[in-house]
Amino acid sequence: MSGPLRVLVIGAGPGGLCLAHALRREGVDVAVYERDASAHGRQQGYRLRVSPDGEQALRDCLPERNIGLLAATAGSWRDHEIAAYDEHLEAQWAPPLGDPRPDSAELISNVDRITLRQVLLGGLEDTVRFGKRFTGLEHDHGRVTAHFADGTSDTGDVLVAADGSRSRVRAVVRPGDEPRDLGVRTVFARIPRERAHAGGLAEVLQDRFTYVIGKQGHLGLMPMIFRTRPDVAGHTWPELRLEPAEDYYLGVFNIHREDLSISDSALHALSGTALRDLVLEHTANWHPALSEVFHHAEADSTFLAPLRVVPEVQPWEPGPVIGLGDAIHAMPPSGGVGANAAVQDARTLAAELTALARGELGLTDAVERYQREMAGYAGASVELSLRIARWSMKKLDLDEPDGGAR
Repeated sequence: MSGPLRVLVIGAGPGGLCLAHALRREGVDVAVYERDASAHGRQQGYRLRVSPDGEQALRDCLPERNIGLLAATAGSWRDHEIAAYDEHLEAQWAPPLGDPRPDSAELISNVDRITLRQVLLGGLEDTVRFGKRFTGLEHDHGRVTAHFADGTSDTGDVLVAADGSRSRVRAVVRPGDEPRDLGVRTVFARIPRERAHAGGLAEVLQDRFTYVIGKQGHLGLMPMIFRTRPDVAGHTWPELRLEPAEDYYLGVFNIHREDLSISDSALHALSGTALRDLVLEHTANWHPALSEVFHHAEADSTFLAPLRVVPEVQPWEPGPVIGLGDAIHAMPPSGGVGANAAVQDARTLAAELTALARGELGLTDAVERYQREMAGYAGASVELSLRIARWSMKKLDLDEPDGGAR
């Protein structure tokens, strides 16, 4: 490099923020641009499973203070195994999760996604710019300039696309290279644990990672039991202002669009209350202990998302625009591996960009080395997520002879 390396990151999700921390620690100049107006700008999903590899990547990227607060607010209940049932509450076979980590007060095995984002923002107050919607980029004399909807721009040596499965950066540099739509529509909801128990949630569903595989739908129920409530643990770092949160279940209902009686456009227009009612309608004939689970969901935090996947991780042209996380290897949330792959990306890419900044590698070599390693673990993650999706859903558009709709 002829001067200090400057890295632009588009997207302040777990991967982008972990990358920023790792680069800052090595003295690399980095700026993160996020389209949300603030850290509280939109629904980000809820509980995330953290795999052993994901936990190690977090520890490798983050300062000790952030790790300490993340461990304090992590889930106290570990996903030892999946319990599976049919809609009549008859036990079914389920693939083992497997987790060799011993329980401890420092273990990070599941986290609340909103809390995770707030903790990851700690120490990056001068690095993350909110309200910046990426609109395009241009190259000039070996540098790359990002443009934003508010008329501003920034120039760096490297631009990292960490802006998710609907990446605007990818749309610019690899038009048409979109994740495939699996045809599955997912309703996510937060179900307060106390409310669900008071409402008669079956004891067999209260303390485990549960999948219910019905003939036309699949319901997942995962407990998020905070080790310490975020607003209480956050007293050690008051500037972060962690949001209060009570224990809850992440409720997930998957259904193929062919099994719905409304159009896709109408489905996406439904309110949280209407989505909750939709789930109740499709589970009305299930066992009573199952059919009422979504009755306790918070309507204002219930939202819809389509399942998408990149069936095979393809490297991008090795240059100054680099894909990270779902922007390059989108996968369904089954198995909870997507965010883990993203933070592994952050660790891997940070090491290569640090070598670039020190003059130990050229840009092409640094990107090729990152993409080669990333393709290995990300490809395995995609395969795992699809295997679990096929086990639970039985019908995915990816399995159609024509490859499925994009």
